Amino acid sequence: MDGTGHSARDALWKENKWVRFLVTCAIAVLGGFVFQLIHMPIPWLLGSMVFLVIGSRLFRGISFYWPGQVRDTGMIIIGYTLGLSFTLSTLTQIGLQLPTMILFTALLLLCAGAIAYLISKLSGIPFPTVLMGSIPGGLSQMITLAEEVKGIDITVVTFLQVSRLMMIIFCVPLLIFSPLFHVSGSHSAVAAAASGSAGSAALFPHILVFAAVCVGSAFIAKKIKMPTAFLLGPMIGTILLNLTGYEGHALPPIVLSLSQLMIGGYIGLLLDLESLKNKAKIVLLAILSGVLLIGVSMGLSLLLTRMHDITIVTAFLGLSPGGMDQMALIAKEVNGDLSIVTCYQLFRTLFIFFAVPPVLKLAFRSLLKGKKATI
Repeated sequence: MDGTGHSARDALWKENKWVRFLVTCAIAVLGGFVFQLIHMPIPWLLGSMVFLVIGSRLFRGISFYWPGQVRDTGMIIIGYTLGLSFTLSTLTQIGLQLPTMILFTALLLLCAGAIAYLISKLSGIPFPTVLMGSIPGGLSQMITLAEEVKGIDITVVTFLQVSRLMMIIFCVPLLIFSPLFHVSGSHSAVAAAASGSAGSAALFPHILVFAAVCVGSAFIAKKIKMPTAFLLGPMIGTILLNLTGYEGHALPPIVLSLSQLMIGGYIGLLLDLESLKNKAKIVLLAILSGVLLIGVSMGLSLLLTRMHDITIVTAFLGLSPGGMDQMALIAKEVNGDLSIVTCYQLFRTLFIFFAVPPVLKLAFRSLLKGKKATI
């Protein structure tokens, strides 16, 4: 009887997605509360992410589950928030910065390539595998490309991409709020709370129109295979509706915290150390790669502030090799220029999506041909 009851419980954990999601959600929410309690930046993103990484290692009998639809909903919320920051004047300013965006995207990718070459020499892992794992901001694109190219270790590519992303999501806020940048989170939090409480009364009924536009735009963007469709679709839809004169309003802080949780929980379950060979070496090399990329971003952001009249925080977040949604959340927290941050991140995402895969395919083919000729 005990054995039957035990197997029934096991079956419940393995088969019932709702039970698994509720347990996963409880751990993620606990992480958010703890990180808020200790005054960590973007606590609901970082807290849920860290607690699920630790939880998945400690409770191996539990099969954690976080539906992609939950993450997509969080992305739609962030997409709406980003779209609100775009006005005609900011779009004009961004147009003037287009040559700079091209230059700094190229510099960042060249530096990422140099770092990948160094990591490849130190680790003995083939350069194409390390390069695909090191391209900043191209997680889904690089994993898809890795499946199409022969001789690429997809497990290593996935681990390098996810570990870099998680490291940057964790380290960038700590750097931004450190004495290095002289940023205080308390002022921005109070300002966000004030604007949220003032705007929540004016949300209805306009928010229903924006919600319909955002959801519709997300599915259209997915249909036409746009990168990060559930972020870019709502953002573009909101911008277009906003520019017609139909005014949108900022969401309450609790909704933004919820969107952090939705995205953080998903990222926290991406990292799978079990399927990785030579864990210790690859983990150390992934940390080294992340540190070097952050260092390069800081150097480039200092150069960017010399070329344009923007703050160091805005420049650093715009050039940080992380995800657009996470960098936008931090920018909102510290009152950075959301439109500038988003545009630099967006330009790099689109550049990586359209230009990098064909270039890499050609380069890897010529490398393979060169090796065959030598043999």
